Amino acid sequence: MNVDDLELLRSQPDVAPWRIRLAEWVESKFVQRFILMAILVNAVFLGIYIDPTILEHYDPLFHTIDVICLAIFTIEIAIKLVAYQQHFFRSGWNIFDLIVVGIALIPGNGALSVLRTLRVLRVLRVLTVVPSLRRVVAAFIHAIPGLGSVVAVMAIFFYAAAVMAVGFFSESFPDWFGSVGKSLYTLFQIMTLESWSMGIVRPVMEAHPHAWAFFVPFIILATFTILNLFIGIIVDAMQSQSAEEHQTLRDENVEIISESSEIHVELSALREDVKTLKDLLESRSN
Repeated sequence: MNVDDLELLRSQPDVAPWRIRLAEWVESKFVQRFILMAILVNAVFLGIYIDPTILEHYDPLFHTIDVICLAIFTIEIAIKLVAYQQHFFRSGWNIFDLIVVGIALIPGNGALSVLRTLRVLRVLRVLTVVPSLRRVVAAFIHAIPGLGSVVAVMAIFFYAAAVMAVGFFSESFPDWFGSVGKSLYTLFQIMTLESWSMGIVRPVMEAHPHAWAFFVPFIILATFTILNLFIGIIVDAMQSQSAEEHQTLRDENVEIISESSEIHVELSALREDVKTLKDLLESRSN
């Protein structure tokens, strides 16, 4: 359930009660689980739909299921638009859902028919329905500023290494290191450890026996250091996100306990008043 959107809607004084009830219904666990099931079913059939051998026999069935799923997604978006109105566009997740469903509504014929291929993006709606996946995406977005700094460091390092590689190996291996662009691509392949030894480094070392002095430090810095910085920043962002959520829950629990204590004090005072009134009535009756 998207609690933030609901709380925002409830906090507005001019919102009609039926809109709040409609938002609570569409954000309820039952409806969201139904939407999740429709997304998964649609994803499976989209994958099968691409197989031409199966398509010959079951095209009407797959087309019907696709239309039904699209209708479900469209109705959900329409209900949210009616319930939230202008507040609908304050949530990035709602805008993402609207774009994904809007792309799926593009006609299958004409100049824009190529965009129909993007209907598979409906699978990404799982990210907006499952809270745990939303937390992962939120943590990644929260880590983007830190990742930008690491990308800048990596870009400078890669550019320097590419220029050096062109100077060292361009004459012997022009296909791999003939220009800065080719050198960057080759170094990127080495960084991913894809056929880096037998495919690139050992052939280079046959012509340049001391080439290991360049490639080994490059792999250590690029693969085992800079890439681990990416992982560390993302993990730290996820931990920070989790800590914020736990702190929010603790604050809510403290508030509930405080309210419970106040209610207990008021009940105790009310019992004393009732007891006093009872004693007074009994004294008068005697």
